[in-house]
Amino acid sequence: MLRNIETRDDIERLMREFYSVAMTDADIGHHFVELDLEEHLPKIVDFWEKALFGRPVYFNNPLAIHQKLHEKIPMTTEHFRRWVEIFVEKVELLFVGEVAEAAKFKARMVADSFDQRLNLDSRFHQVDISRQTR
Repeated sequence: MLRNIETRDDIERLMREFYSVAMTDADIGHHFVELDLEEHLPKIVDFWEKALFGRPVYFNNPLAIHQKLHEKIPMTTEHFRRWVEIFVEKVELLFVGEVAEAAKFKARMVADSFDQRLNLDSRFHQVDISRQTR
């Protein structure tokens, strides 16, 4: 029987399951080629522990980190959608409850926010170019 996300260990289990798929996924796996999962895992678990439980354990700027990654290999809207699909699938496979629902909601919010911030400039640039060619 599934239960809610209740502990840091639950978050770590979720993250391991998520990365086991994401790192080899045909659509987004290339973004994780250089990822050292054992180094990354405590940081991402901290992020989700703060996001889900409000514990003051994460102090980095995840957008800044993703901006650097985006400069190396651009992350498209489709990549963020796939990331959310995998995340939601893993939450639903492992957990049920209020915190599990919050995790899915927050994942969608984070992905949407990152997508908008990383790709907004290129969208405006495309609009500007199209206006200049009229």
